[in-house]
Amino acid sequence: MGPGVLLYHYADPNILNGSLITVESNHFCVLKSRGAILNVYDTGQFQLETPDRPLFGSMQRSFYGGQSPWQYEVIYINRSKSVIKTRGTALSREMAELSYEVDYYIHVETKEDALKLVQHMPVAGHMVNANEINEYAGPVVEQAVNQIVQVTPLEQVNEKIHDISELVAGHLQQFLGVYGITLNDVKVLIAPRDERMRELLSLRAFGMTEQEAMRAYLALKLADRGLAVAVNALLGEPLQVALLPSNLYGDVTQLGLGNGSLHQK
Repeated sequence: MGPGVLLYHYADPNILNGSLITVESNHFCVLKSRGAILNVYDTGQFQLETPDRPLFGSMQRSFYGGQSPWQYEVIYINRSKSVIKTRGTALSREMAELSYEVDYYIHVETKEDALKLVQHMPVAGHMVNANEINEYAGPVVEQAVNQIVQVTPLEQVNEKIHDISELVAGHLQQFLGVYGITLNDVKVLIAPRDERMRELLSLRAFGMTEQEAMRAYLALKLADRGLAVAVNALLGEPLQVALLPSNLYGDVTQLGLGNGSLHQK
């Protein structure tokens, strides 16, 4: 199984009594027959044996018209750690939009947990991947993030990251535990969706007041356009325009500008 695959249903009608099942060190294996779970295997190699030991091999198939009386299903569970990313939007107390990213790390720890996963997780096709897990867990993350963010001022949201992470982890572990999935770690990142708001908050982080941050933001934008008034915007000072005497540079008509259309007054 590749990264991100949590469960794989091995579809092979040739699995018979006496077949060997190999379970790798990072897998569990669940054996089912006609809907009933027969066994859960840990690492190793195991020989299948039906409860009443029917006939073996080709005799078994011939006797039952080419069909085995025991229809086996072999389901492998990935016990390696997987990482799942979920994204969403939350609103601060001022109704400002924030984007969040949550990375959470999971694994299936025991044979009992593997049994829970097979029993409670619906399987579409032959596998369950990280995206399908996220379809179930995503709303849980969204609710936990909004529970704190919606009552927190925008500037204080990042101060609450630790509380948000703990709340998300608690809700996720309770939810995923039903499916036999163990939560290892949670990492939460929250930022304003609006680029201008992100820049203003960055300036506020330098200890500026709201007014100073606004002036600095305006100065940066003016400086990007190469405008000299950026300094005035930063200092909050008006632009001084000096009016020069008309004859300061002598007779400008001698410069040949405008073919004599400029005259000294």
